[in-house]
Amino acid sequence: MRRAALLRGVNLGGRKLLMTDLKALTEALGFTRVETLLASGNVLFDAEPPGSEIETMLEAALEQHGLTTDVMVRDLTEIRAVIAANPFVDAALDHPSHVLVTFHRDPFPPDRIARLAEVHAGPERLHAVGRELYTDFLGQQQMRDSKLLQGMSKAKFPRIATARNWNTVAKLATLLEP
Repeated sequence: MRRAALLRGVNLGGRKLLMTDLKALTEALGFTRVETLLASGNVLFDAEPPGSEIETMLEAALEQHGLTTDVMVRDLTEIRAVIAANPFVDAALDHPSHVLVTFHRDPFPPDRIARLAEVHAGPERLHAVGRELYTDFLGQQQMRDSKLLQGMSKAKFPRIATARNWNTVAKLATLLEP
């Protein structure tokens, strides 16, 4: 089965990992047709174990390589469901690089968005579906200037997660096609 593994926080803030190393680590686990996407910790491959087992295997291999990080695995059916559930279709068409999907390991706690509203009054729109959290930054020029991350921390959003912009999500779907 074709899978995508999304690594958290790779090549940000000094957490360096060459994509050639990621590819080699993934191949060493016995996965086939391995390819990486961008330099932000996306690797695609064919593998039979369940996604949760692959996450554990990749996290252990990465730790042996000197990088402690979380890994979220999705297959084509799951990525297609993420695309179909997008509540911000207009934003994905208008400003796709400012629409993020945050992939979580577990279902997103339904009360967290309400908690966020208590501590963050930013302009961003958020919506959770299953294990994914969709965020529309409303085309803000400098997403990094947003105070959303601080608000998410105060609202105790799950930490085992990694975000990808809409362009990357769409590219993952294309690359997962047989």
